[in-house]
Amino acid sequence: MGNVLGFLYGQCCKPAADSDSLRPHGVSATNAGVSALAHDLYHYEITSQVPEGLGKHVVSAKKAQGNWYKKLSVAWRESKPPPKTPEEASRLIILTLKRHQKADVEGLLAFYGLPLPHTLVELSSEVPTSLPPGLKFELQTLPVDAKAVADGDTITVYVSTMDPRESSAVPRDVHVAAVERSKARAERNYPKADALHQKIIDSGYRVLNIQNEEILSRKYRIRLRGIDAPESAMPYGKEAKEELTRIVQGKSLRVLVFDEDRYDRFVGDIYCNGKFVQESMLKKGLAWHYKAYDQRSELEKWEREARAKRVGLWALSNPEMPWEWRKNRRERR
Repeated sequence: MGNVLGFLYGQCCKPAADSDSLRPHGVSATNAGVSALAHDLYHYEITSQVPEGLGKHVVSAKKAQGNWYKKLSVAWRESKPPPKTPEEASRLIILTLKRHQKADVEGLLAFYGLPLPHTLVELSSEVPTSLPPGLKFELQTLPVDAKAVADGDTITVYVSTMDPRESSAVPRDVHVAAVERSKARAERNYPKADALHQKIIDSGYRVLNIQNEEILSRKYRIRLRGIDAPESAMPYGKEAKEELTRIVQGKSLRVLVFDEDRYDRFVGDIYCNGKFVQESMLKKGLAWHYKAYDQRSELEKWEREARAKRVGLWALSNPEMPWEWRKNRRERR
């Protein structure tokens, strides 16, 4: 079974060669906790040793801890595919150790920096099967880069110009620059190619390399409709950005655009792998329902649920509204 688990560990998200750099396991980098758990389960299969330091987080003795790792090794091996996200790893631990003490389960989760049971959310919304009222147009994006996430409610996406909606709208000078850039790169004239790419970027486009294929794409800045996440300098601003990054990074998104704001951002609903991104942000307590601009009752309900659980920013005694925070900053200038 060790060989099987080793394979699954490698398929999940193999950590850096110096695995000790992952400890203590209260990490914040996306998937690092999952990778650390996979590493320790693989290590247990070989040595029958539980990780050092685990005893400081749990109440049961080492013999019991070894029993957990036996059960988790089997559960990990049988899961198809193995957990790849912190939420998936948390659910595997909670389900596998459901008959064990709550303090032990939560301690084990905390050791790996994985979400605790009360913070896990079930997403209910699916992609609309009919066009919602007020919809202006729809985008199917290319995979999103982590650097494209500005904060917890704004991301930059790119759409291929091969898309029927985009193909007829590419400015002639952008099309010519893209062709000339390709020729310059073939001739290894990289300064000229870079200058042409900058011209393309200045026009709101970019050439992206997707699976070794260069794709001319159009840039869109998207403001998530109906929510307002904490600003970067506010409490939970960093966590909101990290969560949105975790959701969309490397994914192709479906964006339903309803409006354009004064900052030239398109305001829309975002769906990732069939799930509504705004629902996730609200249920995890990483955004407010922006009632001044969106009256949807489901958004209000999801915020209310997060408040009741005191997750995310609702753990604060008196969380400040982002729109009030921005207003106060403007007035102090």
